[in-house]
Amino acid sequence: MKIVLPPLCLLIVSLTGCTAAQDTRQVSPPVFPATFHATVNRDQHIVFPRSVSQGAMVIGKVPLGSAVRFGSRLLRLSPDGSVVFGVGRDEKGPLTLAILKRDGSKETVRIPVTTRDWPIERITGVPAATVNPPPAIAARIQREQARVVAVRTRDDARTDFTQAFIWPVRGRISGRFGNQRIYMLADGSGTPKSAHSGMDIAAAQGTPVKAPAAGIVTFAESGLYLTGGTMVIDHGHGISSNFLHLSRIDAKVGDRVQQGQIVAAVGATGRATGPHLHWGMNWFDVRIDPLLLLE
Repeated sequence: MKIVLPPLCLLIVSLTGCTAAQDTRQVSPPVFPATFHATVNRDQHIVFPRSVSQGAMVIGKVPLGSAVRFGSRLLRLSPDGSVVFGVGRDEKGPLTLAILKRDGSKETVRIPVTTRDWPIERITGVPAATVNPPPAIAARIQREQARVVAVRTRDDARTDFTQAFIWPVRGRISGRFGNQRIYMLADGSGTPKSAHSGMDIAAAQGTPVKAPAAGIVTFAESGLYLTGGTMVIDHGHGISSNFLHLSRIDAKVGDRVQQGQIVAAVGATGRATGPHLHWGMNWFDVRIDPLLLLE
């Protein structure tokens, strides 16, 4: 099979290199659906990065009409043969993609993962009842988070994620994706929590929030206990952005928004010690780092 390296790494978002990849070793492939022959196979190239970073969104390309399996998920194929997936914060790799082409031949692509250092952040000024909520509040949090998780299962054919993402607001990065957070109480004790799921951008109360890429609003609600005003924009193929602690929400569920459109305003609602925008991104249930898309 002829492998061609494109002149520019335009197919790869938030990556540390770009190459065409092929591994001809025989493996036992997963069972693919019989309908994978639906498109016309015009392009025989397989293009994936040489390596990927923890927290990256990865776009690769396979021959049209292929079926691509990554872990337990069959990736959606775009009309030009592109696929996208996310690399988790703690993924060690190598990643393995099983490709079944239209002619029945099989390829396996293995991609090394570049690890990152995750600093520890100590957050002060958070009330004890917020850090360790009583049972009734904990149950409310669980219900609210389950609703947000549910919208991240969406798998639309739209390819809005291929846009070059822009900053939803401009400001100092006050919290980075993946950093371990310890909430410090008034008595000096600390409560370790899960890693930070997005990036925090410091901005004044009421600062307009713009859609970083086009998409469909799939969640928009104020008053959530942890995240306050919360919005999710789906960019297609399982890629979504979420915005937390909003003081105002300007779009409703079902709206299609364009890149740069004002959709909300910065606030300090929910569990927040001051006004800022939390921008998180997901590939289904995998958290990815928005900052990598901007860099």
